[in-house]
Amino acid sequence: MALRTLAVDFNSFFASCEQQERPELRGRPVGIVPVLADSTCCIAASYAAKARGVKVGTGLAEARALCPDIVIVPQRPAVYIGYHRRCVEVIESCLHVTATKSIDEVECELTTTFAPRDKALAVARQIKDRIRTRIGPCLTSSIGIAPNWMLAKLASDMQKPDGLVVLDDADIPQKLLALDLKDISGIGPRMDGRLRTHGIDSVAKLYGATKAELRGIWGGVEGERMHGRLRGENIPSPHQQHQTVGHSHVLPPALRTEAKSFAVLHRLLQKAAMRLRAIGHYAGGLSVFVGYRDDVRWNDELRFNETQDTLALTTALNQLWARRPDGLRRRRPFQVGLVLHRLLPMAGTTPDLFDREEEQSRERLHHAVDTLNQTFGHGTVYFGGAFGATANAPMRIAFTRIPTPELEEIDPAHQGRVRPGPVRPEA
Repeated sequence: MALRTLAVDFNSFFASCEQQERPELRGRPVGIVPVLADSTCCIAASYAAKARGVKVGTGLAEARALCPDIVIVPQRPAVYIGYHRRCVEVIESCLHVTATKSIDEVECELTTTFAPRDKALAVARQIKDRIRTRIGPCLTSSIGIAPNWMLAKLASDMQKPDGLVVLDDADIPQKLLALDLKDISGIGPRMDGRLRTHGIDSVAKLYGATKAELRGIWGGVEGERMHGRLRGENIPSPHQQHQTVGHSHVLPPALRTEAKSFAVLHRLLQKAAMRLRAIGHYAGGLSVFVGYRDDVRWNDELRFNETQDTLALTTALNQLWARRPDGLRRRRPFQVGLVLHRLLPMAGTTPDLFDREEEQSRERLHHAVDTLNQTFGHGTVYFGGAFGATANAPMRIAFTRIPTPELEEIDPAHQGRVRPGPVRPEA
């Protein structure tokens, strides 16, 4: 079966970016945290830290106990996004990037030119060399080459850091048998448990199962797709449109009050509404949650006519907040979050026949607010519910979602102007 896919996985990406930026960190154990607080945990770690037992999710106190000389660095999303974009540009100079899977992972399709094993290996080595010379030696990657994305991803995980592994017909299934079920994309803890309930507790048994058996376990066609992908079939994943837009925030001690946590929710809602407009969608539902200590959690949701209007969404948030149980209002909130769902592309919405003029006026208002914030910084203009919380819930980064600094922070393209300035004649 032909080699069709090349997967590039950047090693310990956040920590590697910091080490490239700061030479004094190179070779040292580094932990990346969302904020400098005793209650936080590592969202990334360098390989020197991983060798001492520090991993994603390790609490700060535990990380320091495992590795007393660890250097704790607060995350810098804009830096990581900048490196991501530069890395993608370098890869594009060697081979077209078909899909960005996450901030540290991209997929490239191997065309007929690169499909032979020797050509695929040559372009993989070229990618590594160009990233090293054009961006820096700290940005290493593990590359997997295989007949499809799932197997290429598995190959990239087999040799870290700085690996290069090929899986072709002669390697399947032998090179897969030592893996854990949860190493395979699409098998999380719940599916792992379901497979084990059906007597499938190893990759060998998974590979030996029939299409019908896997379809029954998955409860649909995805089981058949897993059967084919394990055998190298190039079965694309269903196109995933925007499903939700949401934000959450762990509250610092000073904001763990009724009023201030509500202000943070307004801040999160205004950010989510701005993102909603940026991706050209409307939302027809809002879910809100508040977390308390001792694993106590409240959540509720409201559905409404699709909108991207911040003021209409604010009304929905106020209604949900008013529905909280009285018993929780005396507790100190620890975390808040919200999700806009039931998303619909703008092309799929029908304007209101009776309030169209008001809708257009609101659209101009929100466009002006978004432009001012992208020009002069977020929090320059905001709706009153977020008063006192505009400095909180800054841009955060996750491996599976790449924020857009031009949207969530100042956009350099504006050059500090809402409108382009006059073109001055050259002297």
